[in-house]
This record gives sequence, structure tokens and C-alpha cells, in this order.
Amino acid sequence: MENKLLNTLIEVLKKDERFLSNEWDLLKNKIREKAEILDEELIWLILDNKILRDTFFINVSDVIVFDNNKFIQFINNKEFLPDSFTSFKNKIWLTNKQGDFISSLDDIVLSWPYKDCILAWWQDKEDVKRDEVFYNEILWSEDIDRLLDEKVFTNFKKIDKDWEQDLKWFNRDKNWMIKDNLIIKWNNLLALHSLKSNFAWKVKLIYIDPPYNTWNDSFKYNDRFNHSTWLTFMKNRLEVAKELLSKDWVIFVQCDDNEQAYLKVLMDWIFWWDNFISNVIYKRRLSQANLSKNISPIHDFIILYSKTNSTQLNRITANIDESNYKNPDNDPRWPYVTMPSTNKWGAVYEIITPTWKKIKEEWRFKEETYRKLEKDNKLVFPNNWNWKPRYKLFLEEKKIKWAIPNTIWDDISSNQEANKEIIELFWKNAFSFPKSEDLIKRIIELWTKPWDLVLDFHLWSWTTTAVAHKMWRQYIGIEQMDYIEDITVERIKKVIKWEKWWISKSLEWKWWGNFIYMELMKENEIFINNIKKSKKSNELIEIYKKIKKSWFINYNVDIKLIDENISEFEILNLENQKIFLIELLDKNLLLKNFSDINDKNNWINSKDKKLNNLFYI
Repeated sequence: MENKLLNTLIEVLKKDERFLSNEWDLLKNKIREKAEILDEELIWLILDNKILRDTFFINVSDVIVFDNNKFIQFINNKEFLPDSFTSFKNKIWLTNKQGDFISSLDDIVLSWPYKDCILAWWQDKEDVKRDEVFYNEILWSEDIDRLLDEKVFTNFKKIDKDWEQDLKWFNRDKNWMIKDNLIIKWNNLLALHSLKSNFAWKVKLIYIDPPYNTWNDSFKYNDRFNHSTWLTFMKNRLEVAKELLSKDWVIFVQCDDNEQAYLKVLMDWIFWWDNFISNVIYKRRLSQANLSKNISPIHDFIILYSKTNSTQLNRITANIDESNYKNPDNDPRWPYVTMPSTNKWGAVYEIITPTWKKIKEEWRFKEETYRKLEKDNKLVFPNNWNWKPRYKLFLEEKKIKWAIPNTIWDDISSNQEANKEIIELFWKNAFSFPKSEDLIKRIIELWTKPWDLVLDFHLWSWTTTAVAHKMWRQYIGIEQMDYIEDITVERIKKVIKWEKWWISKSLEWKWWGNFIYMELMKENEIFINNIKKSKKSNELIEIYKKIKKSWFINYNVDIKLIDENISEFEILNLENQKIFLIELLDKNLLLKNFSDINDKNNWINSKDKKLNNLFYI
């Protein structure tokens, strides 16, 4: 690159205040952004200088045309506005397989740019946001295979009503399937892949309440492809979840208006559109003040797909609000509903009302059946006993209390009521939008029977596992947030010790059962946590010394080059030093792979080795 051209461009661009920082440095990304959209002021600025005009404009049929591709390529060059961090990274590392600097690639795929990628989603606290790594399945297939390998589990505990104890073995049935209830901590995508060897084609029901992709939930990604990021996140997990479903499976996914339409199309593709059953509307709030300019939302959607058909639905207990049923004749058999007695092309005969009015009609019943209804006081005559009779359908007699629900669920507890339950249980507001036990009970009783396997891999407020335990279902719950130990595990402990709240009474719940708690074992994640916690540069230098002795470094990294230029690393600010060290690590090795469990460089103890071998047997 000619120094004269470079210096001229820098001098000209500094005339535009839009491209200057508060410290009067040129903003490289801002310049590139304006070039991409053919900003008129930028074009005139370049056109006004002869050196720049001759370099970045071409003559087409006596028309001068700005060659923005050439201009962008020029400013992407590492010699244009190099900062110490970028310069250091480019010098040391970060090129793709074609030898291009990753930091200068601007390729963008429209519509769904990450559809062929894996999004791991690492988060251990609600308020922690972290840059994610997208892995491309086509270009980096070996890395994907490694990332999704079976992982090592650790910190095994078996918990029943009396104590926590070290796990000795897993209980299995005659088909060698694990029959223990499992609570698993850490990344749900990797945990799901690790479950396949034991539970492929075994799960009867999946219910998840994933992050809704709003600024109020845990899915906090700051990128221009927000929908695509969320869809990739969901696609990765739903695809592996499908591999766990049994031959008569059902899946419920809860969401709101932010992604409902996108999610429906995605699930049509993964689970096939002809397996779609319903889009249930769940009234999650009793009421809400209209704080927005538009309509206040009080509902969620629950999208339901199933390989079963409607005849296999279990009947559920409907909540009867007796105030909705009138009793004009004070019938002690009330409550009842009334149904029309007429029917087109029915039996024709004449009746007499209690007010002696004669009515001849086409009736639903044969005349002898009508006379029996009349004798048994099972008729109601509207309009002061002077109109066509309606027959009584007694809720108890006709088992109307047992019914298939419709698509609007407004007869079960709301999130607000569930929140009161949480506060009563833990003496604090532990979750913003917990799900009620009534809701999960309805979902579980619709499609399962005792001992069926239920899976929730966005466990959040523990409700799915608590209800499944009370309903004698086997369950697997996965949650990566740190509160899994303080809240989720403690909640199931209370259930086992005869927790008597909410649905426990209707189920006549008594203490029963146990569960196994286990965690995915960290590997490079330990380094990342230590890097993030460091307060001083010398602490990071010590971490770097440990990293370079490990085998967890990205294969693109040349440690020798880093050592030769370590003085340039040392002058970076603390934040950039942290970023660089994290980038050194192979993200496929954030968690320990089971295939490496016997490697001599591992520090896995004999107990964990034994239990992992029993799990993956």
C-alpha cells in the first residue's frame, strides 16, 4: 500500500466528524458502514480529492462511478488504521482455512444466515450476556462432531426424602433403559446429545418454556440477526430432542408473539406439518394495566405436535365454576347444562308445556324417551315455561367433569398465581414468570400415564419436574443456570418430603421416590471462568502460561509466535487481554468429552470414571 494514498485518505476522512471518536481517532467500522450503503457525503468527500478520485472511481461511458468494493477492500486491509489489539491478533493468529483474516470478512447470508450452524448458548446467570460461537456444519464438520460428542458427567448425587448420598449405580429396566429421575446441570444442547445413547426413542412427552427472545428474558443477544440467532438456537435443540422422542411422542413448546409464527414454521419443518395438533392460547395473566400504546398481552401460545391422534388423548379434569350454571327449578342434582331438544328430520309429535301451550316439532328423541325425561324432571322450559323445552345434562351424571380441553386455556392458574406459590415456598420472588402446576398437570395428564418419561430441557422454575414427580412420571430436567442447585434441587426435595401445596391435595400426594443430580464436567470452561474473574494483567499472564501447557488451544494458534511477541500482549488493556486469551481456547473443548475420559492428561477421579462408564454402558 502506498503511504501517500494511505495518508491522503486518512487526512480526507478526518474532515467528516461522523468518522471521529471522542479522542479524534478515525472509526474504521463507521467508515465501512457508510461505504456499504453508498453514503452521499462520503462519496463527495472522496470525489473531491484527485488522488482518491483516480483510485476509487472508474469511468463508465463518460460517467464516473464509485467503486465501493475496492474502497471497502482498501480500508479492511490490516495496514489501514491498525489498533494495537487488532494488529496483535492479525500478527499472531485468526485466519481462516483460505488464509483470510477473520476480522476482515464481511460475508452475510440473508434470510437465515446461521441456519447451518450450531449455537451453543453458554450462560450461568440471568444477567450474564456472552458472545456466542457459531459453528458451521458444512465447513467445520469435524469441529461439530467434536462439539456434540458425549460429555463426561460429574458431581453425582442420589437424593431421597432423608439425605443426599453418593451415587453407586443407575437403575435400569429389562430393556436396559435407565429408570432414575435425572436433574442435569449445564448446557442443554450438549446434555441432550449426551442423553442419546440411553434415551433415544424413549421420551413420551417434551414440554419446554424456552426464552422468548425479548429484552426481558435471558436470550440477550446484541446482533443484527436476532430472529436468525434465536431460530438457530431453537433448531439445534429441537432437532436433537426429536431423536429422543418415542414412537407415540408429543411435544409442547411455549412462546409468545415475538417468535410464535417463526417457531411454528420451524416446527412444521422439524416435526412435519401433518403432526401439528394445535396452537393453544394460555391465559398467563389475570389482568394487566395497559402500559403500552397498544393492546396489553395477557396470553402465551403453546404449540403442540404429536405422532399420536386425538383418540389417544386422556380425559382431563375440568375445573367447574358453579356460578356459571343456572338452576331455575332448584334441582338438587345441579349443576347441569341444558341442550336443545329439537333436531331437523327428527321424530314429529306434539307436546304440552307446563303453561298448557301446545308445541309440535321435530324432536331429538323418540316420543317415549321424551315422556321419560318429562317424568324424571330432566326438562327445562325457557321463557317462563312457555317455550320449546331443553333437556338437562347433569355434569356429574354424564361425566362432564372429564373432558378434552379446547384451544383456549383460561381455566387454570396464571403466572401471577404461580409466582405467589414460589414466594410462599421460598420466601422470595425467585422467578419472573414461573409456570403454574395446574398448567403442567394438564399437559402431562393429557398424553401420558404413570412411569412414562417426561423431558424438560429449559427447566427454569422447576415446575415440570415437580409435577411429574407427583404424578408418578419418570422425568429428566436440564438447566444451566446456577440456581438449579439452590432452587430446582431444593424444590424436588420438598416434593419428596411430602410437600402439601397446590396440586398435591387433589393428587393425594404422599412422599415417594428419589432423583439423581449430575453435572456436565467443565474443561476449557474452567479457563474461561478464571479469565473473566481476573482483576490484574499479571493474573492473566499466569493463566496464559497454564493454557499454553494444555492441549485445549485452537489448532490455528501458533504459541511460538505469541511468545515472541508477548510484549505486545502485555501492553493491551485488561479487557482486550481477556478477549484474546478466550479466543485462544478451542471452544469444542469447553466441556470434557467422554471419549477422552481415560486420557493420562485428565484429572477425572475413579468414582466419576466408574459412573460415566455405567451411564454410557
